[in-house]
Formats: sequence, C-alpha cells, structure tokens
Amino acid sequence: MPSSELVMDNKNASSTAGKIIRCRAAISRIPGKPLVMEEIEVDPPKAGEVRIKILCTSLCHSDVTFWRSTQPPMAVFPRILGHEAVGVVESVGGGVEEVREGDLVLPVFQGDCGECRDCKSPKSNICSKFVNKDNQSMPRDGTNRFRDLKGEVIHNVLNVSSFTEYTVVDVTHVVKITPDIPLDIACLLSCGVSTGNYRTLVDVYIID
Repeated sequence: MPSSELVMDNKNASSTAGKIIRCRAAISRIPGKPLVMEEIEVDPPKAGEVRIKILCTSLCHSDVTFWRSTQPPMAVFPRILGHEAVGVVESVGGGVEEVREGDLVLPVFQGDCGECRDCKSPKSNICSKFVNKDNQSMPRDGTNRFRDLKGEVIHNVLNVSSFTEYTVVDVTHVVKITPDIPLDIACLLSCGVSTGNYRTLVDVYIID
C-alpha cells in the first residue's frame, strides 16, 4: 500500500489517543543476545511529545553498537533499539502544533528546538536546549514511555526506539514529510542518508 494511503487510513485512528497502547516490540535484554519479541505498553505522549505508529524501520550499525555494549553508559538494558524509521502520528501531547494526527513523519535522533542559539545558527545543528546525554529516556523529563507487561521500564535509544509498533518521541525529534515518498526510502532519511553514512545500513523492515 502506498504511504499516502497509509496516512489516510491512520487519520481515523483517534480512538487510541490519550490511552495506553499494547503492541509488539523487539526488546534487547542481554548484550549481544537475540532480540526478544514481546508485548509491551506504550504510554500516551506528554506535553511536547508525539506518539508514532512505525510503518518502516531499518537497522543502523549504531544500533548494533548499543546492542553489543557491555559497559556504561551505553550498556542499558532492557531497551528498544532502532533510530532509522518512518511512521504516522497517532496522537500528540499538549502544546504540539508542528504535526498532527495522520501526518507522515520521520523520528530523528538529533533534535531541533528552533529556539536556542545553536538551532538558529547557520553554523550548527546541535541543539543545546534539549540535550539528552544518557540516550535512554525522554529528553524533557528523563522518564520513559515503555514498559513490559510485568511493569518493568524499557529504555529507549537515541531519542527514537523504532523496533516497536508504536513509539513516543519528543516533537523536537520529529520531521514531517510528504506522503508521496516510498516508505523503504523514507526511513533511511532519518540517519543513513542525512549523515552520509550509507555503509551503516544493514536492512530494511516493513512493519505489517
């Protein structure tokens, strides 16, 4: 199905807005060990956040690096890997005006608040207002939106975590794109193409 049709289908998916969603995710629990498919709970987005239904995601070598890590600060488990993806906005938190339900978006690891000196500068794109140094939680309040069915917190990675059917991303890490672009190409724009690091791309997965 073309991405434009997927966007239209999801414009009617408001019944889940404001509610906890149960979905499947590939969870990394032990460094270097196979990911485990589990059912998880994804909280609604808080103020300044966006909940996204992932349509397509790819695997970057950086994900492999986090998966293999055995030493802090990178070795944080359990966690949901993945940061190259494209999806549809399922719902938004308070104060979010940049995107709305049904928009096709890229979740990106590098934020852009559009307000700080660095985001406004033509010489820098490293946001200094929302700096997430731990790479395992939401940038505004340091909490998480994922947990397993036993209530254990599941950490995210690089502000995205796309190896799940639904994720929550800060709006500063979301870019709206045209629905005309094929999903398997769009998902590469959030890291591999934008960084010029084509060799890191391993595979592409369509979420069905």
